[in-house]
Amino acid sequence: MIPMRALACLAAGLLLAACEAAPDPYTAPAEEESGWETVDTAWGNLPDGREWGAVSAIYPGPDGRTIWIAERCGQNSCIDRPDVDPVLQFDLEGNLLQSFGAGMFAWPHGMYVDREGNVWVTDALGFGQQPEGWGHIVVKFSPEGEVLLTLGERGRAGGGELFTKPSDVVVAPDGHIFIADGHDAGGSNRIAKFDAEGNFVMEWGETGSANGQFSDPHALAIDSEGRLFVADRGNNRIQLFTQEGEFIQSWTQFARISGMYIDENDILFAVDSESNMRRNPGWKRGVYIGSVRDGWVTDFIPDPEPDPDNSGTSGGEGVAIDAEGNVYTAEVGPRTVQKHVRRGGS
Repeated sequence: MIPMRALACLAAGLLLAACEAAPDPYTAPAEEESGWETVDTAWGNLPDGREWGAVSAIYPGPDGRTIWIAERCGQNSCIDRPDVDPVLQFDLEGNLLQSFGAGMFAWPHGMYVDREGNVWVTDALGFGQQPEGWGHIVVKFSPEGEVLLTLGERGRAGGGELFTKPSDVVVAPDGHIFIADGHDAGGSNRIAKFDAEGNFVMEWGETGSANGQFSDPHALAIDSEGRLFVADRGNNRIQLFTQEGEFIQSWTQFARISGMYIDENDILFAVDSESNMRRNPGWKRGVYIGSVRDGWVTDFIPDPEPDPDNSGTSGGEGVAIDAEGNVYTAEVGPRTVQKHVRRGGS
């Protein structure tokens, strides 16, 4: 019988000889054995005594010296809190620098900060939420909170130029915009591409498990080679594409991924908040870390949840890395942001 680790590496297109040197995700280290430690389980000072709501949208500023977050207004929806700013910017000490976006989002879900510091936020609504006139949009803000571009039409679901629960957004160096559409597999399960001015260019994907098909495309990232990484969460894999939608490869060794970040050294930080005996059995929840150049998983930050089989979601759904190499996880179920540093760090 082929070992589970070898199967994962084969699915990633890696050589079996190389796989033997890669860590086995089925024996990922316990928290006390990890090279990482959690230094703050409630990072970030919210304004006016606010408490964190569900939060999955998080991204560093262009220089890695600030952290942007979009949270769900102290609960799991902003619909009945139109005066609360969900988009927040913090310094690395967790001090709030500014906030904006009140009354614009029902369920902020994904976030990207481009090279000019513009902040992109997706509104995916939520499970069972069908409020008239809310959601299904992607908004681009200036660093000061001015609305520069809105993709989709608020409250109107659809395909093409419209969205049905867009989960995440990423912008390529040439300005092309990519949207992962179809949160919780309740939408179109596709990737939509727009030009820098917001004009629809193309789309690819449909519901399914074959190459190029999706079940809950949940997060996006682009590496230094320009490859588009799609966290195909419902299928327990990451799919790699060219920016023209051509399938390259499928990886399963990073587990059931909710959020991704690729740093300037092509290191992928991929966070799993859902694996358990029912969904992706045998895999541990936490942040899987490895180079996209070879696909090896070489490091791991474990989820502290002691019994994930009894929880719907735990740990991070969004992940960000600052200029000092610290890792931040945005957490929907626990409703918090946690900061993790390498042991011996600060």
